[in-house]
Amino acid sequence: MQTTDEARPGTDEPIRIIAVDDHSLLRSALCQLIDAEEDLRVVADVDTSEGLGDLVERTGAHVVLLDVEMPDHHAPSVVSELAERFPQLHVLMLTMYNDPALVTELLARGARGYLHKSIPRESLLSAIRNTTGRDPHVTIAVPRSGIPESGFAEPQQTLSPREREVLTHAAAALSNRQIATRLRITEGTVKRHLRNIFEKLGAVSRIDAVNKAVDAQLIRRP
Repeated sequence: MQTTDEARPGTDEPIRIIAVDDHSLLRSALCQLIDAEEDLRVVADVDTSEGLGDLVERTGAHVVLLDVEMPDHHAPSVVSELAERFPQLHVLMLTMYNDPALVTELLARGARGYLHKSIPRESLLSAIRNTTGRDPHVTIAVPRSGIPESGFAEPQQTLSPREREVLTHAAAALSNRQIATRLRITEGTVKRHLRNIFEKLGAVSRIDAVNKAVDAQLIRRP
């Protein structure tokens, strides 16, 4: 039986995802959106976190999209249990709430991302694809009022033309490999450009970098 420790995505293997949300219409729409992407696959969708660990083990999931608010569900406890049992699993929280204290607690418990349900489609896909990197970044994607003001430092430097190209493609939810192909550079070069971009913008994730660059009019959102 495959576990998430053994099942990291290969070059051609889709990222396996479990969607957990008690709202059936939203969950169905989420699954359709994800399954439309060639490199992503929903392997299970459920309306409860009960038995979620066993489901992760059976499916060999890489990513769990977990709703914060569900009946008979304490999100921090669920995240802690999953993080302890599956250290390589990426749990991305989905929420309608902008609570900095909750963000902090869930990330401390082992969540790899906190995504507001109002974010654009591209931001969600980018957050999922970010999990395949060798050194994936924590993803926080919420309205600006939803995290402490200090989380949005003004850019200290401008971006080079190539960095703007890379970030523009990242904003369109392209993977590092896809960006490398488009720009005819190596995947390692893409990662180096992204590291430089994060440092220049004071960003903690691809989505954060895109938001800051758009706000600073360094790039246009696709």
